[in-house]
Amino acid sequence: MTPRAADRARYDRATASFDAPLAVVDLDAFDANAADLVRRAGGKPVRVASKSVRCRALLERVLAMDGFAGVMSYTLAESLWLARAGFEDVLLAYPSVDQAGFAELTGDAKLAGAVTVVVDDPAQLDLIDCARDGGREEVRVCLELDTSLRLLGGRMRVGARRSPLREPGQLAELARSVARRPGFRVVGLMAYEGHVAGVGDAVAGRPLRSRGIRLMQSAARRELAVRRAAAVAAVRAVAPELEFVNGGGTGSVQHTAAEAAVTEVAAGSGLYQPRLFDHYSSFSGRPAALFAQPVVRRPGMGCVTVLGGGYPASGPVGEDRLPVPYLPEGLRYDPLEAAGEVQTPLLGAAADDLLIGDKVWFRHAKAGELCERFDTLHLVEGDQVTASVPTYRGEGRTFL
Repeated sequence: MTPRAADRARYDRATASFDAPLAVVDLDAFDANAADLVRRAGGKPVRVASKSVRCRALLERVLAMDGFAGVMSYTLAESLWLARAGFEDVLLAYPSVDQAGFAELTGDAKLAGAVTVVVDDPAQLDLIDCARDGGREEVRVCLELDTSLRLLGGRMRVGARRSPLREPGQLAELARSVARRPGFRVVGLMAYEGHVAGVGDAVAGRPLRSRGIRLMQSAARRELAVRRAAAVAAVRAVAPELEFVNGGGTGSVQHTAAEAAVTEVAAGSGLYQPRLFDHYSSFSGRPAALFAQPVVRRPGMGCVTVLGGGYPASGPVGEDRLPVPYLPEGLRYDPLEAAGEVQTPLLGAAADDLLIGDKVWFRHAKAGELCERFDTLHLVEGDQVTASVPTYRGEGRTFL
């Protein structure tokens, strides 16, 4: 029996009394992935990206482990919800224009002390001030540095379009603007290099493309390390009380943590190890989050049909954004139908061994987006479900 076949047998036994569709998290794999992130961080704390987990119970589990500290959230409403639930260090990593949320934040000392908001434009400060509605609490501010790699004199850009602040002087000027403004304090600096952390450099069957990605990422790391250090120095000259400098992501943890200017790294997807994170030369995680769809039809030889399954991931449209049939091994999509809204035909010799009611296990392309489809995660240890916990959706929370 192959290791994957053994996993399938475990998951089938663990969920024998549960009807599919369902989602599971293998806690042994989850914990092993967490330990590997800590190892790669080399002693610097790992801040957990909540968008890649979207389950409070699992956020609490990982934050109880040595080496993890703080949450990186994705909306203000989520940040406030987590802070009210007892999470004491929440970094909102995306600018917000949630006026009701800012009124709540600035009117509550506990929330204001727990939540830090990212800012990269003075207009965002104006919006927060307009939203205060009498709230006088000081807002903790984190500035964001644009990490993109610019080539050919700036005519070519590699990296996400995030902050407009690229040069150290621009960050220092915004830090001075915050310092002059009552009710705000700069406490952090963030720089997320998605073109390094979120792009695999070992694409199966594409050696030339993989080499090109590695060359790009090597150049990006070198350029960013110099610019990030200069930006941190420039901001510290204005805000010497700077508490943290955040960078990285699952795919770049060890490289980012090696920079002296960085005090913490962020990661989240590596805990679940979705399919898009299979293509890295520097680490190998264990698939921890899976979902099962039931076989409902057997249209003919070499084909079964499962219920639903069309759960595409965000990002550029492409085949790599689809979930992948994982267990049993040897199944593939019908290219004329792919993953369907209400049914998904699957082809391959393995289909002939599947019966009506059997489960087919899939891996999502990304991490936390799986939890937008399911309200419960069944936590598997060995061949047993030891707990069933709600996702954000299961708690009635869909923040985006």
